Amino acid sequence: MSLKEQLNEDLKTAMRNKEVVKRDSIRAINTMIKQIEVDERKELTDEDVIKLIQRGIKQREEAIAQYKAASRDDLVQKEQEQVDVFMLYLPAQLSDEELEAGMKEIIAKTGASSMKDMGKVMGAATKTFAGVADGKRINEMVKKLLA
Repeated sequence: MSLKEQLNEDLKTAMRNKEVVKRDSIRAINTMIKQIEVDERKELTDEDVIKLIQRGIKQREEAIAQYKAASRDDLVQKEQEQVDVFMLYLPAQLSDEELEAGMKEIIAKTGASSMKDMGKVMGAATKTFAGVADGKRINEMVKKLLA
């Protein structure tokens, strides 16, 4: 079953069970998918959908930061609930230990030795860890290991 089919099935279930947050979150994901498919006239793969979900999570986390600064705890909670639902549709994220081990392998393969080599390492790492670790975590790990 593709990720889009899974989203549609879960949407139906959420509607039947009157799970408002899950329903609205899945609708938001479906809206992002439809917009890309209509604008670019192409069928999205599961990989594309995962990238869209990650972008949606990032947008909501930025909104959470702004709402916290404005002391809007009600909106912080709403956005966080949406992030939690979005996370259900991402592949299992790597633990810090798994990410560090993978990064050490990539650093060894690329022959990186200093921060000057960060670009080479980041290029390989973002392809290798696409979907299982976000760019921010990868970047932090590269800086930690090359420092």
